Amino acid sequence: MPQLSGGCHCGAARYQFDAALDDCAHCHCSDCRKTTGGIVTTWLTIPQAAFTWLSAEPAHYQSSATCKRWFCATCGCQLALWTSKTPDSLDITVASLDQPEAAPAHRHIWDQSHLSWLYLDPQLPADEREAGVD
Repeated sequence: MPQLSGGCHCGAARYQFDAALDDCAHCHCSDCRKTTGGIVTTWLTIPQAAFTWLSAEPAHYQSSATCKRWFCATCGCQLALWTSKTPDSLDITVASLDQPEAAPAHRHIWDQSHLSWLYLDPQLPADEREAGVD
């Protein structure tokens, strides 16, 4: 398993983890668009036990009844998401990795919400929602 690290734009929030890179998805839900400001957010799901903050734990907020999101209070970069629906895992924003090219997406999730003008890679499977998290 590779050890990877990442952090925010300004460098105040840093993390690392040792985990397989086998669950990476482009999310098209409106919550991810609103919280990141991007048209798609790519998430890498890892075991929560494999993850460590290298800096002080960054700011966080409860974005829904089941989700908690961490972000840098200085630069605003969104870093991670935890949901009570899959409590032993953590989602890391691929864009915040030091080496984002190491975590290519395997699928699209919440495809029913994707923007109509966005071209999706037809080689990747697309789920209307996220399996097991509904």
